[in-house]
Amino acid sequence: MRGFGDLEAVLMDRLWDRDVDTTTVRELFDELATERDIAYTTVMSTMDNLHRKGWLARERAGRAYRYWPTVTREEYSARLMHEALGVGGRSDLVLNFFVDRISEDEFAGLRAALRRVATRRTEAS
Repeated sequence: MRGFGDLEAVLMDRLWDRDVDTTTVRELFDELATERDIAYTTVMSTMDNLHRKGWLARERAGRAYRYWPTVTREEYSARLMHEALGVGGRSDLVLNFFVDRISEDEFAGLRAALRRVATRRTEAS
Protein backbone atom coordinates (compact mmCIF):
# COMPACT_ATOMS: atom_id res chain seq x y z
CA MET A 1 0.00 0.00 0.00
CA ARG A 2 1.24 3.44 -0.90
CA GLY A 3 0.14 6.73 0.54
CA PHE A 4 -2.12 8.98 -1.48
CA GLY A 5 -0.81 11.36 -4.10
CA ASP A 6 -1.24 15.09 -3.43
CA LEU A 7 -4.65 15.53 -5.07
CA GLU A 8 -5.84 12.14 -3.83
CA ALA A 9 -5.02 13.22 -0.28
CA VAL A 10 -6.88 16.52 -0.72
CA LEU A 11 -9.96 14.76 -2.09
CA MET A 12 -9.96 12.09 0.62
CA ASP A 13 -9.58 14.74 3.34
CA ARG A 14 -12.54 16.63 1.89
CA LEU A 15 -14.63 13.46 1.74
CA TRP A 16 -13.74 12.46 5.30
CA ASP A 17 -14.55 15.96 6.57
CA ARG A 18 -17.98 16.19 4.93
CA ASP A 19 -21.22 16.09 6.90
CA VAL A 20 -22.98 14.19 4.11
CA ASP A 21 -22.62 10.50 3.32
CA THR A 22 -22.04 10.77 -0.44
CA THR A 23 -20.58 13.38 -2.79
CA THR A 24 -20.49 13.95 -6.53
CA VAL A 25 -17.48 15.01 -8.56
CA ARG A 26 -19.27 18.29 -9.29
CA GLU A 27 -19.73 19.06 -5.59
CA LEU A 28 -16.05 18.49 -4.83
CA PHE A 29 -14.92 20.31 -7.98
CA ASP A 30 -17.04 23.38 -7.13
CA GLU A 31 -15.51 23.44 -3.65
CA LEU A 32 -11.92 23.04 -4.85
CA ALA A 33 -12.28 25.48 -7.76
CA THR A 34 -12.76 28.36 -5.32
CA GLU A 35 -9.30 27.65 -3.88
CA ARG A 36 -7.19 26.48 -6.82
CA ASP A 37 -7.01 26.34 -10.58
CA ILE A 38 -8.20 22.80 -11.33
CA ALA A 39 -10.09 21.11 -14.14
CA TYR A 40 -13.31 19.19 -13.58
CA THR A 41 -11.86 16.25 -15.51
CA THR A 42 -8.85 16.16 -13.17
CA VAL A 43 -11.12 15.79 -10.14
CA MET A 44 -13.25 13.22 -11.99
CA SER A 45 -10.30 11.06 -13.08
CA THR A 46 -8.70 11.23 -9.62
CA MET A 47 -11.93 10.12 -7.97
CA ASP A 48 -12.25 7.33 -10.52
CA ASN A 49 -8.68 6.25 -9.72
CA LEU A 50 -9.48 6.23 -5.99
CA HIS A 51 -12.52 4.09 -6.79
CA ARG A 52 -10.46 1.62 -8.85
CA LYS A 53 -7.90 1.42 -6.01
CA GLY A 54 -10.71 0.59 -3.57
CA TRP A 55 -10.58 3.77 -1.48
CA LEU A 56 -13.94 5.06 -2.75
CA ALA A 57 -17.22 3.29 -3.43
CA ARG A 58 -19.79 4.76 -5.79
CA GLU A 59 -23.31 4.41 -7.08
CA ARG A 60 -25.06 5.89 -10.09
CA ALA A 61 -27.17 8.97 -9.49
CA GLY A 62 -28.65 9.92 -12.86
CA ARG A 63 -25.77 10.62 -15.22
CA ALA A 64 -23.26 11.08 -12.39
CA TYR A 65 -21.86 8.97 -9.58
CA ARG A 66 -22.09 9.58 -5.86
CA TYR A 67 -18.89 8.62 -4.03
CA TRP A 68 -18.02 7.81 -0.42
CA PRO A 69 -14.87 6.57 1.35
CA THR A 70 -14.58 2.84 2.01
CA VAL A 71 -12.43 3.39 5.11
CA THR A 72 -12.22 6.06 7.77
CA ARG A 73 -9.26 8.41 8.04
CA GLU A 74 -8.17 6.50 11.14
CA GLU A 75 -8.34 3.12 9.38
CA TYR A 76 -6.25 4.51 6.54
CA SER A 77 -3.68 5.90 8.98
CA ALA A 78 -3.52 2.56 10.79
CA ARG A 79 -2.86 0.77 7.49
CA LEU A 80 0.00 3.16 6.72
CA MET A 81 1.44 2.63 10.20
CA HIS A 82 1.17 -1.14 9.84
CA GLU A 83 2.90 -1.04 6.48
CA ALA A 84 5.67 1.20 7.83
CA LEU A 85 6.15 -1.21 10.71
CA GLY A 86 6.52 -4.10 8.27
CA VAL A 87 9.06 -2.48 5.95
CA GLY A 88 10.99 -0.32 8.41
CA GLY A 89 13.51 -2.85 9.68
CA ARG A 90 13.20 -4.47 13.08
CA SER A 91 9.65 -3.78 14.24
CA ASP A 92 10.64 -3.63 17.93
CA LEU A 93 13.11 -0.82 17.16
CA VAL A 94 10.65 0.99 14.91
CA LEU A 95 8.07 0.91 17.71
CA ASN A 96 10.66 2.09 20.23
CA PHE A 97 11.62 5.10 18.08
CA PHE A 98 7.94 5.87 17.50
CA VAL A 99 7.01 5.74 21.19
CA ASP A 100 10.01 7.93 22.08
CA ARG A 101 8.62 10.68 19.84
CA ILE A 102 4.94 10.80 20.87
CA SER A 103 3.49 13.19 23.43
CA GLU A 104 2.34 12.16 26.90
CA ASP A 105 -1.30 12.40 25.76
CA GLU A 106 -0.58 10.22 22.73
CA PHE A 107 1.28 7.78 24.97
CA ALA A 108 -1.72 7.57 27.32
CA GLY A 109 -4.00 6.94 24.33
CA LEU A 110 -1.66 4.22 23.07
CA ARG A 111 -1.57 2.57 26.50
CA ALA A 112 -5.40 2.61 26.68
CA ALA A 113 -5.66 1.14 23.16
CA LEU A 114 -3.22 -1.64 24.06
CA ARG A 115 -5.28 -2.48 27.17
CA ARG A 116 -8.49 -2.65 25.09
CA VAL A 117 -6.87 -4.93 22.51
CA ALA A 118 -5.36 -7.16 25.20
CA THR A 119 -8.78 -7.48 26.87
CA ARG A 120 -10.50 -8.38 23.58
CA ARG A 121 -7.86 -10.97 22.76
CA THR A 122 -8.13 -12.53 26.21
CA GLU A 123 -11.92 -12.70 25.93
CA ALA A 124 -11.69 -14.22 22.43
CA SER A 125 -9.43 -17.08 23.49
